[in-house]
Parts: sequence; structure tokens; C-alpha cells
Amino acid sequence: MFSIEYSKAARKALKAMPCNTARLVMEKIDALAADSMAPNNNVKKLTNHPGYRLRVGDWRVVYTIHEQALLIAVVRIAPRGDVYQ
Repeated sequence: MFSIEYSKAARKALKAMPCNTARLVMEKIDALAADSMAPNNNVKKLTNHPGYRLRVGDWRVVYTIHEQALLIAVVRIAPRGDVYQ
């Protein structure tokens, strides 16, 4: 089981989005922390970034995995069109 660490920008994005969407995003991140390599997660490795992205509806969660510390660092949460800029 990985622990989760949110960046300041990710926490701010969670507070700004609707409550039901924020709850769904957090549930998906918790499921990811329980099993980070599950085949049914909507996870892809980013090509020009050292991290991964998790798709939750129209929202994207960009994160990195630190294997030695058993830590998932959530870098950014944003709508699909804005997250990769």
C-alpha cells in the first residue's frame, strides 16, 4: 500500500471542483494507492514527463511514484485540456 502526497496545486484543484467530482477523484487515487499496477486502472505513462496520468472522466491526475518510499506524489489535477500544458 502506497501513501499519497498531494502538491499544493493538486489540493487547490480538489477544493475548486464540485464535491461529487472531488470525491470520485480521491476514491480513484485511493484505489491506485492500494494497487498501483492494477490492469483496470485508466493509467498511462507520460511520454515527455517522468510521471503517469490517471483518467477520471474528463479530469486527469498527473502523479509520480517513488518506489523506495512507497509514495505516490500527486503533482497536478486538471481538466483534460489544461493538464498537459
